[in-house]
Amino acid sequence: MRDHVFHLAIPVGSLDEARRFYVTQLGCKLARTYADRITLDFFGDQVVCHLTDVTPTADPLSLYPRHFGVTFRRTEDFDLLLELARLRKIPFFRDVATRFEGTAEVHRTFVLQDPFDNLVEFKHYRDPRMIY
Repeated sequence: MRDHVFHLAIPVGSLDEARRFYVTQLGCKLARTYADRITLDFFGDQVVCHLTDVTPTADPLSLYPRHFGVTFRRTEDFDLLLELARLRKIPFFRDVATRFEGTAEVHRTFVLQDPFDNLVEFKHYRDPRMIY
């Protein structure tokens, strides 16, 4: 059992839209609501959506260097979230793919895009030793 929780703060332009994406669509638990932020149970870790003036960039959106997400230990959990994202028509930045086939690091991945251009990656490694 883990004795700590990872914490990440992200910028959002609307708390209502953030709540709809993370709670209603992805199924995260809403922990707290304030005038300027919401706190989420994001698959066992803490994500805080801070209300900011999100200015769209003219640059093309890129997964690197900044994104966040979850690496699932169980393939069933990965598959369930993938199915949920498709059923709820959540915008995919990158559809499901297998990376590093033929190596010890082989894993499946997909990337969702929230309404504020935060990119959220979900992964599952065939060999759990490759998670870290």
